[in-house]
Amino acid sequence: MTEQPPATLPDQDFLRLDSQICFALGAASRAFGGLYRVILKDLGLTYPQYLVMLVLWEHGEMPVKQLGQHLRLDSGTLSPLLKRLEAAGLISRERSAEDERSVHARLTESGTALRARAVEVPRRIATATGFELGEIRELQDRLRRLTAALDSAVPQE
Repeated sequence: MTEQPPATLPDQDFLRLDSQICFALGAASRAFGGLYRVILKDLGLTYPQYLVMLVLWEHGEMPVKQLGQHLRLDSGTLSPLLKRLEAAGLISRERSAEDERSVHARLTESGTALRARAVEVPRRIATATGFELGEIRELQDRLRRLTAALDSAVPQE
């Protein structure tokens, strides 16, 4: 049986919950969230905090605004994350000497050291998916393409 293009599905099929890509993505996201919660507990990080640490481990010190762009987060969401990471001694924040409006985030010694323990997180996640490495990379590529398509479909305010 050949698959029908989405536009030609009968209305009753098109409006089924299990036909909604947003529901499938949301369910997968919640499942990932639960797995990350368990795995990251040993590191003392939440999933959003882990994402902040990933960016800082990869790129080093940077303005908070740039960090938010990497994570696709606004400052109202990012600031509480950074405060908690700073309280845990993993990062520090300082105003830029050149531009006092700009705040820079950087890893502390403890934050840098945590990277060695975090190396196992992606391996554990990949193993839990049951996917081969090629399948994971293909899925990542498709999700990036989906994100780009959706970004370009949303009118700019």
